[in-house]
Amino acid sequence: MGYQGRDIEAVLINPEQYLIVSCDSCGAIGQKDFDVVKVSWRVTGRMTTRVALSEVLAVGAEPQIMTVAISNEPDPAGDELLKGVKEELAFAGLSLSMAVSTEKNMPTQQTGLGISVIGTVAKDRLRIGTSQAGDQVYCLGLPKVGSELSDPEDPEIVQIMEIRKLLATPGIHDIIPVGSKGILTEAQQLASNAKRQLFIHQSCGLDLSKSAGPSTCLVFSASSAIRGDFITSNLNQLMLVKIGELIY
Repeated sequence: MGYQGRDIEAVLINPEQYLIVSCDSCGAIGQKDFDVVKVSWRVTGRMTTRVALSEVLAVGAEPQIMTVAISNEPDPAGDELLKGVKEELAFAGLSLSMAVSTEKNMPTQQTGLGISVIGTVAKDRLRIGTSQAGDQVYCLGLPKVGSELSDPEDPEIVQIMEIRKLLATPGIHDIIPVGSKGILTEAQQLASNAKRQLFIHQSCGLDLSKSAGPSTCLVFSASSAIRGDFITSNLNQLMLVKIGELIY
C-alpha cells in the first residue's frame, strides 16, 4: 500500500500495524572537489538524516532502524558523514541501529549519500488523509536550499522537535515535510490525500514553488478552531504562515 506523491511507503504488516519506509538522497553537497555546494560532511549527514526521519515521524510512526549508503571512501568522507548522521539522531533524541555501506573500490570526486529510515505505527494512528473540510493549511518554517543553508540548527528552519510538538497538539491533522517540489505541491498533496480541494490565500507572501531543500519547512492542516498564535506559542517562534484552507 503506497502513497503516490508522498516520500514514504506504507505496508500493512498485520491487521493493526503499518511498516513505514522513507528515504532521501543527497549529491554534490560536501567537501569533494566537484561538489557544487561546499559544506562540511557533518552538515550533509545531519540534514539528509533529518529529511528521512521527518517523513517517518510526520505520518505518526516511530523510527526503528535505518540504512546509510555512502558513495564515498570510508575515511575521511564516510567517517564525517556518519558523525553528522549520529549527531542528528542525538539531536532528535533517538538511538537507532543502522546498516552502513561505503565505497571501497573506486575513487570519487563528488559526495553521495542515501538515508533510509524504517518505522512502525498503529493502524489507527496513521497520519495520512486525516484532514477535514474547513481545516486551515499552514506552512511552518522557511524554504531554503543549497548555499542558503549551512547551519542544521538555523532558527528559521524546522527541526524534529517541531514535528513532535505538532503531533502532540490536539486539532493538528496531516503533516507533510516540504522538499524540492515546493510548498504548493505538498499542500495540494495534503488536500488530495484527504479528498478535499485546496483554496490558496493569494496574500500568503511565500514563494510556493521554491524548493525547501532538506525539508527546511513543512505544511500541515489544523482545525479552524485552533488559533495561529496558539500554535506558534509552542514552536520556538518559527515563521508560521496560513497558506489556505480545505474545502469540499
